[in-house]
Amino acid sequence: MKITLISHTPEPEKLITAAAKLCYSSLEINEILNKMDEEKCGLFIKKLIKLGHESPLEHASFTFGIEKVSRVFLSQITRHRIASFSVRSQRYVPENKFNFIIPKKIADNSAANFEFLSEINNIKKSYEKITRFLCKNNNLCENTTKKLEKDILEIARYILPGATESKIICTFNARSLLNFFKLRCCNRAQLEIRNAANEMLNLVKKIAPNIFATAGPPCITGECRQGAMACAKKIS
Repeated sequence: MKITLISHTPEPEKLITAAAKLCYSSLEINEILNKMDEEKCGLFIKKLIKLGHESPLEHASFTFGIEKVSRVFLSQITRHRIASFSVRSQRYVPENKFNFIIPKKIADNSAANFEFLSEINNIKKSYEKITRFLCKNNNLCENTTKKLEKDILEIARYILPGATESKIICTFNARSLLNFFKLRCCNRAQLEIRNAANEMLNLVKKIAPNIFATAGPPCITGECRQGAMACAKKIS
């Protein structure tokens, strides 16, 4: 997969600190901002998170470009509702030569890998046949330069597998990201989204190290919440 941090709130830790301090200060906003320095912001944010006062974190946002991931991944990440997503549409983009993601356990098993690739090839052929049949019924010639109509693509996509490659631009605020990392950096999270979450965490730590200093699964700073389904990881 390929993950990039496209953009983020400038000086996110300074903004969050100012927003939190505003609630208890009689100073003007500019005065509060002018009193901010990196060291004080870092200490204040750590205190804020430790106390559980997380609403000021919502003022900072981070936008990621996520490529070479599956539609299975897409179905999981979009369950995080306090975020914004833009996804390449299978209703408008033809998928007759779609790329796909092979799970590592399948790729590492020669028999499973062969079966997987054979079925992907069959699906590609079936997708092309379906679009061709539907084009014919809609009086569209195979060789025409006219794009397939949306209603044809949105029907043909039903045969596409969860492995079909997708591209996403998504935006989270810092508070939502902390929750995302808590759930998706956990060893029990599905491998593809766990790898993405860990890479996203590495990227934002460089921008806002104090906000995300203890980000990750709950076992990093406290007790695992998975109960009987917990992994064998020990807290050091």
